Amino acid sequence: MHPSRHRLILLAATTAATVVAGTLGAVVASAAAVGCRVDYQITNQWQGGFGANVTVTNLGDPVNGWTLTWSYAAGQQVTQAWSATVTQSGAQVTARNVDYNAAIATNGSAGFGFNGSWTGSNPVPSSFALNGTTCTGTPPTEEPTTPPPTTPPPTTPPPTTPPPTTPPPATGAVQMENLDRGLISVRSGSGNLVSWRLLGTETSGVAFNLYRGSTRVNANPITGATNYLDSGAAAGSAYTVRAVVGGAEQPASAPAVQFGAGYLDVPLQVPAGGTTPSGESYSYSANDASVGDLNGDGTYEIVLKWDPSNAKDNSQSGYTGNVYVDAYTLTGTRLWRIDLGRNIRAGAHYTQFQVYDYDGDGRAEVAMKTADGTRSGTGQLIGSSSADYRNSSGYVLSGPEYLTMFNGQTGAIASTVSYDPPRGTVSSWGDSYGNRVDRFLAGTAYLDGQRPSLIMARGYYTRAVIAAWDFRNGALTKRWTFDSNSSGNGAAAGQGNHQLSVADVDADGRQEIVYGAATIDDNGRLLHSTGNGHGDAMHVGDLDPGRAGLEVFKVDEDGSKPSSYFADARTGQVLWSTPASGDNGRGVSADIWAGSPGAESWSSAVAGLANTRGQNVGRKPSSANFLAWWDGDPVRELLDATKIDKYGTGGETRLLDGSGVASNNGTKSTPALSGDILGDWREEVIWRTTDSRALRIYSTPTPTSTRIYTLMHDPQYRVAIAWQNTAYNQPPHPGFFIGNGMGTPPAPDIHLR
Repeated sequence: MHPSRHRLILLAATTAATVVAGTLGAVVASAAAVGCRVDYQITNQWQGGFGANVTVTNLGDPVNGWTLTWSYAAGQQVTQAWSATVTQSGAQVTARNVDYNAAIATNGSAGFGFNGSWTGSNPVPSSFALNGTTCTGTPPTEEPTTPPPTTPPPTTPPPTTPPPTTPPPATGAVQMENLDRGLISVRSGSGNLVSWRLLGTETSGVAFNLYRGSTRVNANPITGATNYLDSGAAAGSAYTVRAVVGGAEQPASAPAVQFGAGYLDVPLQVPAGGTTPSGESYSYSANDASVGDLNGDGTYEIVLKWDPSNAKDNSQSGYTGNVYVDAYTLTGTRLWRIDLGRNIRAGAHYTQFQVYDYDGDGRAEVAMKTADGTRSGTGQLIGSSSADYRNSSGYVLSGPEYLTMFNGQTGAIASTVSYDPPRGTVSSWGDSYGNRVDRFLAGTAYLDGQRPSLIMARGYYTRAVIAAWDFRNGALTKRWTFDSNSSGNGAAAGQGNHQLSVADVDADGRQEIVYGAATIDDNGRLLHSTGNGHGDAMHVGDLDPGRAGLEVFKVDEDGSKPSSYFADARTGQVLWSTPASGDNGRGVSADIWAGSPGAESWSSAVAGLANTRGQNVGRKPSSANFLAWWDGDPVRELLDATKIDKYGTGGETRLLDGSGVASNNGTKSTPALSGDILGDWREEVIWRTTDSRALRIYSTPTPTSTRIYTLMHDPQYRVAIAWQNTAYNQPPHPGFFIGNGMGTPPAPDIHLR
């Protein structure tokens, strides 16, 4: 159960504040230059009660076990706490760590929250003490020239053993999000299609009752697909759904989110434009997005990257505007904005951001590459605000590089370390002017089969380096680094794509990094390489359900190599390929036609549609871009630009034309995000409106009879949503087959945090 369903209200930090009845006050940010800083936030309050979040930052030596104490001045009482054990004796409150947040490194943080009662007034505490040290000062006012690293610099050899992890509950190995029902109502003709999530922990024995207001609309509990077409119902009708377990009806869900015109608009705040040092004016448009449960209430928030109109490909010279990253609730409340600053260049290959709950506290973090001048969502500065490392061509080829994990609730800095791999000598990556040195990729992977690790990478045309990081106890720590320049790894050089994929290719319960034509095992060692080189598109999944394991379909850029190939993901064995044909720029693999078993594959360089054995089985689709499960059957649809089509042997059938929206990333024509973020297992698609004043989320109006748990509880699909924004965006695939003739999906081995 979630400790609180109240949404976070961000408050500005002051040295003292008072909460009066009916009014939310500010945050006490008291700190000691020697020992600690405590950020105390009143997140919400109601008649007789309030919620609060507390973040403890250790400014002294590392601690392993902590106790925080404070006193209340107006009779407040703590009633319920999470992520800490909180007791109270009179006015004195004592909070002690739980197992997973016991250790706090120097400049690291630990957080917890609680609900309390109050009457009359609710002043914030005047002081705090951490392990007996009073936190009474204020944060440093001098701007540091570099952030203090919380791990050794990248030149230090990685630890020989992974950092300790908290064992997961026995109910399932893999830590996943504790999501709510995601209930939505989409206007469908003269009725409403209402759909909701089946959780990955509910693969049997769960039925549902759907209510319109206080009226149950289904005669018998719904045991099939988790959707219901409420024919003749008025637009805007209010719905809730209740699970039925063992014949007993469970509590009601949150009310359905209304898609009255078939979509939901999430209002955005467009950043102001600016002017480059060369005098060029620029403006902003919404670009790639991701989702995560940032505040632990079971619903997704959206994290959005803003690109300036002068964003550049790495091959192009010129200054760019700053890159911004925002977080929004589905109602359009902006939680925070991160300004990456002048020393992070704008473009598809520079900022790959990951949104995931890395430390298992039930709230997602946000990770990305940072630099001098980056400002967090709470205004914290990384490095020097005056540093400017841009050269006359607009490239940033000198100066420090950092990796920062941000608190997903507030946008505050949780941990900053030196970026690995460092750029070193620019020309060692394949050219001297700054193109290939700054080709970055990012992902998330369950390398230990239990908890997620952050993947950050650099280079793929020549040298390729991949670093795996864990975020535990408030600090980023290195798990391993893979370098194609190291002995035994040379077969990975030049094999990377403009994106990566993550999947458990060897079925050992731990995920691998599919880095284009090379695959890196969960332990950071080379698993195999096809040697077919760099490419622009790749798909990894159970593409051929008739054979064991997963497959890879990839297109190639090298004119001396096959233009595309279909391979065994475990071994790299090429099962079939197409003739060399120069730079093959697009390729897709999915079950888009029920006329042949398994996935069909096609690409720009090849005429026709190939089956799982590489045989031509018919007409090539009119697009080779994205995919979406949209209509009622399990065969997937074609998503391209601002439309969704159903493949047919004689031509496509249009299912959706997005109105007033635009796609992203130039000729790539990709959505801001597409995935199963709401409702049943079918996928939503998010485009920006043409003026970037909103993100428009579309969801299917078509009923389905297929019952599948939310794809976000399949570990391969969930991490694919995280890496979808990386460079040349690619659509997600689950770790099991969805398509014509599919069997019952396997129950995922997961537990919910």
